[in-house]
Amino acid sequence: MWTSGRMSNAKNLLGLGVSLYFWGLMDLTTTVLSGSARPLAEGQEDNLSDKLHQRMKRSWVWNQFFVLEEYTGTDPLYVGKLHSDMDRGDGSIKYILSGEGAGIVFTIDDTTGDIHAIQRLDREERSQYTLRAQALDRRTGRPMEPESEFIIKIQDINDNEPKFLDGPYVASVPEMSPVGTSVIQVTATDADDPTYGNSARVVYSILQGQPYFSVDSRTGLIRTALMNMDREAKEYYEVIIQAKDMGGQLGGLAGTTTVNITLSDVNDNPPRFPQKHYQMSVLESAPVSSTVGRVVAKDLDEGINAEMKYSLVDGDGLDVFDINTDPNYQVGIITVRKPLSFESKKSYTLKVEGANPHLEMRFLNLGPFRDTTTVHISVEDVDEPPVFEPSFYFVEVPEDVEIGTTIQIISAKDPDVTNNSIRYSIDRSSDPGRFFYVDITSGALMTARPLDREDVSWHNITVLAVELS
Repeated sequence: MWTSGRMSNAKNLLGLGVSLYFWGLMDLTTTVLSGSARPLAEGQEDNLSDKLHQRMKRSWVWNQFFVLEEYTGTDPLYVGKLHSDMDRGDGSIKYILSGEGAGIVFTIDDTTGDIHAIQRLDREERSQYTLRAQALDRRTGRPMEPESEFIIKIQDINDNEPKFLDGPYVASVPEMSPVGTSVIQVTATDADDPTYGNSARVVYSILQGQPYFSVDSRTGLIRTALMNMDREAKEYYEVIIQAKDMGGQLGGLAGTTTVNITLSDVNDNPPRFPQKHYQMSVLESAPVSSTVGRVVAKDLDEGINAEMKYSLVDGDGLDVFDINTDPNYQVGIITVRKPLSFESKKSYTLKVEGANPHLEMRFLNLGPFRDTTTVHISVEDVDEPPVFEPSFYFVEVPEDVEIGTTIQIISAKDPDVTNNSIRYSIDRSSDPGRFFYVDITSGALMTARPLDREDVSWHNITVLAVELS
């Protein structure tokens, strides 16, 4: 029969047969003795039976060999021994090894049954091999034992550091977040055996990024650790997280990753006009809807939190001017609403308000989120041409009127404050027959030739007025 045992004093012993004997992994391993059991004293058999019964409740398997990975010695690595009770030590039994890795990774001494590994074993590449054992009569080749299957398990050593496969990480968290706000969870993977020892038990710590952030040592969850973190003071943080195996103990292997954290903006800054008074001017001839000038309220926030709404809230020019908001540059554009006249009113005063339309209730105490400024607008005089009053004259003249008779006084006035002198003339394209004449200073329109209704019954004359500067 085959006999079996677990590693004891750096030996693995495996045997199988008609009857199966095996020993436990703890105190019972001391009963392994060169592949056979010590005789038991009277009264110990029940004792052993009880112990075996207790040990079988544990999750171990009898027909396994265990060998450490990453052996670096020059000699083949001893794995264990096959042994049959029929082996008398005279070389008549030949041991055969077949299955996964037989002859390539593992060899067997066919006389002693000693198994050796002849290649470096890496548990992360392959964690176990399933092989079959046979004992043959060396002379006849007849099987002396039934073929039996067993496993060689590669036992882990801590030869892999934790790795952050998804790093480096990019994350953001709103500025002014409460302490303990979750930012991002990082995860390190350790290729070592998580079921054996602490080789794959990872503990997280923060190497760079304190006191602003912290990391949960067990989960890798990064949180804010400082109150009132202000984006306008510092926006970007480079946090370095370490993952160390062996539960973080001395001798554990470590890996690191970088987490680039950005503070996203919240509306915690009210708008403010950089100047409380603006001075602008506009020509009285400026058309309706033309631009007078621009005002801007500065806001340290960005995006939607820096959006502005401008309005006219007071002043004597509310019905003369408008203000609109440029959504691209967040400036207030003052425009002409009604025609201007320097002679009627030379200046206006406006009170302009700039306000954030999007507010956050928890920051209202930092407000008010609006500000005002005063705009003084001067209307500039333009040298305007003379204006006829009225602009159209209808005159009836008898056809027999004497030459030189004044038939109408034409009047034009300089609308400017200077009220310069006016000089009159007739547009000769409108009076090619030269039937009329206008006095250059008085504007008196007189006949210059006899009029004949039957010849020309209607005259449409254009009189020009020129201002003397």
